[in-house]
Amino acid sequence: MQIRPPAVAGVFYPDEPAALERLVDRLLDDNPHRGQAPRALVVPHAGLVYSGPVAAHAYSLLRPWCNRYDRVLLLGPNHRVPLAAMAVPTAERFSCPLGEMALDTDQIERWVAQGLLQYDDEPHRLEHCLEVQLPFLLRLKTDWTLIPVVVGQVETEAVARLVGEGLDSPRTLVLISSDLSHYHGYDTARRIDNVTSRRIEGLQPSLSPELACGCYALNGLLYAAARRGLHVERLDLRNSGDTAGPRDQVVGYGAYSVH
Repeated sequence: MQIRPPAVAGVFYPDEPAALERLVDRLLDDNPHRGQAPRALVVPHAGLVYSGPVAAHAYSLLRPWCNRYDRVLLLGPNHRVPLAAMAVPTAERFSCPLGEMALDTDQIERWVAQGLLQYDDEPHRLEHCLEVQLPFLLRLKTDWTLIPVVVGQVETEAVARLVGEGLDSPRTLVLISSDLSHYHGYDTARRIDNVTSRRIEGLQPSLSPELACGCYALNGLLYAAARRGLHVERLDLRNSGDTAGPRDQVVGYGAYSVH
């Protein structure tokens, strides 16, 4: 059985299971959010000390509803290698210190055959944006199946077709991993991120990489959600200067629910 091992354990989050459990539990308890069951969530993906409090708002919202879902369709951007496709790995499981998530290899194979996805292990090998969601997911529930997709520079309509497959499946949770603006001063970042947030909340699939590193996946979600008459709720909007970092060069983080 082929397992994708963790690439950023001990860097983006603790590599010791008990310490990681305590951190995730504290983040969930300190950032509660209640609301209706989501069809999709948008979460950030930095080190948990930085973006974890924002992501925890989305996962806290999910906590009472997670048994509604069997599968997570998880999409995020490529940070390590050039990519002009939507890549899935050949692995059968993803591992992190809290356990493993089995991939829905049958569904992945069908979507590859349909041309929605393509197999490519290299974009996944060192990619952190999907991996840092596993501690939250596994702390909420251990028997998810996972479809991890690294989204490169892909047309919005193509991403929307894939995301739409997830939105139309009641037992599938769509999860988009994206940070917002990068390396501006605190006040500038807040202005930019508020503009970005209004576009997200307005279901406007017009985001660029300068506004959100996961813009290709996010635009696909916004396009697909708008076509289905769904709505976006902002759960949290902060940046690293609010959580654990200095304020001279910050990264923006937003959490959103689509329902």
